[in-house]
Amino acid sequence: MIDNFKTIERSSLVDRVEANLIELLKQKKLKVGDSIPTELELTEKLNVSRTVIREALMRLRMMGLIESKKKKGSVITSPDLFGNMDKSMNPHILSDETLREIFEIRLVLEIGMADVLFHRITKEDIAILYEIVNDEPPTTQNHIFNIDHEVAFHGKLYDITGNKTLKKFQKMLLPVFDYVHNSGLLKKKAIIKKFISHKQLVQILEKGTPEEFRNGMRNHLENHFNRLFDLNS
Repeated sequence: MIDNFKTIERSSLVDRVEANLIELLKQKKLKVGDSIPTELELTEKLNVSRTVIREALMRLRMMGLIESKKKKGSVITSPDLFGNMDKSMNPHILSDETLREIFEIRLVLEIGMADVLFHRITKEDIAILYEIVNDEPPTTQNHIFNIDHEVAFHGKLYDITGNKTLKKFQKMLLPVFDYVHNSGLLKKKAIIKKFISHKQLVQILEKGTPEEFRNGMRNHLENHFNRLFDLNS
């Protein structure tokens, strides 16, 4: 019983030291490549044992905030923002509420990417998009989602943005989107309406405006919004 209490107390101490270390790094305004204080300096600054400091530093390394360099000790590094998130982005272990919110995030992202797309899209990109949509079925009231079409078309849109972080995020979102679509979490009684197809979206990208694309993408995703919020009722 006493041992259990000691473990909890130690864990709590490391948690506090970890938080203090992160705050200390913020205060010093350290940049990527800058060395952080040594273990001894941190021990004296935070008034805790070196063992606790080492454990807290290990957590920062696991988070990708610091790394060890020869002759420099521990230095600030640029963390992989989605590294840990990717490992936990398993739809089977996420709550229904979280799954629905992730589903919503993707809808919001794709409506909001219009201006970036129009700023960076090329004639070559347009040609590739037409090739992608060439084998897709026409707009229909019964077909609202095909994982292969989604990966190819929407993946290319994220690629066109040139935003590597956004593209990584999309790769994590898509499997969850697919899972939620087929899981029964959404309202399945929504009346499926005709929507703007991928091919029509390409036509807007070729000859339209960002505003037209936003409206077109909103229409393209209409049935998903219907299933989320039961807009037909």
